[in-house]
Parts: sequence; C-alpha cells; structure tokens
Amino acid sequence: MIEIDEKSAILKLKNANGEEEIIPFSSPKAFALISKYWLRIGWDTKHVYTFSWLGRPIIQLPEDVLRIQEVIYRVKPDIIIETGVAHGGSIVFYASILKAMGLQGKVIGVDIEIRPHNRQALEAHELKPYFELIEGSSIDVKVVEKVASFIKPNSKVLVLLDSNHTKEHVLNELYLYSEFVTKDSYIVATDGIMKDLSDAPRSNPDWKENNPFTAVQEFLQKKSEFVLEQPAWLFNESLGLNENITYWPGAYLKRI
Repeated sequence: MIEIDEKSAILKLKNANGEEEIIPFSSPKAFALISKYWLRIGWDTKHVYTFSWLGRPIIQLPEDVLRIQEVIYRVKPDIIIETGVAHGGSIVFYASILKAMGLQGKVIGVDIEIRPHNRQALEAHELKPYFELIEGSSIDVKVVEKVASFIKPNSKVLVLLDSNHTKEHVLNELYLYSEFVTKDSYIVATDGIMKDLSDAPRSNPDWKENNPFTAVQEFLQKKSEFVLEQPAWLFNESLGLNENITYWPGAYLKRI
C-alpha cells in the first residue's frame, strides 16, 4: 500500500506486515513506484490511444517513441522492419526520422491485414517514398522472403516486433527476423508489459506467461549472438534515473 504525502513530498510504503518505509519524492525509487501505477492506469484509460504522428495515429507510449528515436539515431539503419502496422503512425514516425537524418533508407511495414482506409491514407502520405507495406502474416515464409528482397548485402537493419503478441508468435518472429539484424543493431520485442496486465481491463489471465517478454527470455537461451540490453540514454542529467518508463520491458536484443 502506498500513501502519498504531498506536503512532506514523501511516499509511505507499507508492506504486508504493516512495516512502513518513507521514500522521498526526489528518489529514483519513488519515481519507479509511481510510474508503475501510472503505466497501469494509462492502460486502463487507453492513454496511448490519444497520440498521432504527422497525421497518423501512433499507439505507443511517448517515452518508448523517444527512446527508439535515440536508437535509430545511433544505429543509423538503412532498413527498419516493423511487424504490425495498424494505423501506420509508427511507420510514418520511423520514416520521418530517416528523412530528417538524410538517410536513403526504407521502413518495411508488415501486417496480416492492412485495412483499406489505413492503406489509402498511408499510400497518400508525404513520406510514402520512405516506406513499403507488405500484407500477410509476419511468420509466413513468402512474406519473410519479400521483406528480405528489400535488404541489400551491406544494409544495416533494425527490427521491431509489434504484431501478434502471443509468446509463440513473437518467438517465431524472433527466430525469423533476427537473421536480418546486423551487428550492434537491435531486434525489439514490444509490449512485454502484458506480463503485468493479466488482471487489467481488455486483457487475459494467460498474459502473465503468454507475452513477448517470456518469448525473449526463451529466445536468449538459444541465441548467444544476442544480449538483452536497454540502450544507453544519449543524455541523462537526472538524479539517479536509469530505467525506461515503458510498455516494452526486456524488449531490446542487441546483436553482438
């Protein structure tokens, strides 16, 4: 149980035995505790369903968007692959970064169904020269081969997995798309927060185990060429903060 004392700028944390811990607002622990509840309340209220990027809905937590931007700037990929398109906001976001950086790269978006109104809007978008859309299951061999056709021998490749979030599907995607990831780049299995939302609205009890986070853990046991690594922040003058506030815990796998 947490009690917030605004006047004293402290949290009072009580454990099951009734023992109380005083935590100053200015501590990283206080920030982490409040952020945990903020993430859950944000899920319950569909907070991420309120944002757009250059005209297209982007169903992502703002911090996750900024953190992946930092990764893109550092890796400077020629190809960004994203499974899961939805409204296309993330695709447009990645494309805008490539253009801003002056890279002649491409974003490859894969989705089992790209709804006609979304496809029409994306095909008409100003940044369309920077992305391609592929409709089909992300784990279909023919789809994977089509994705591969855009990758040149010396291309730097970054991959984001944001389609079907079951453990089995994400694990299959990890094995298939990790083959494209170049040294010092990443494959990112998004939305591992599902493991903490099994009792939340619009969830399922099996999310506790059936989620991208558990898929990553199993993948790492068999693929020693990848390590779990939260990319270092490019700027940090905080008072001891060093962990992302994220819907993507345990998501970033770096090829070494």
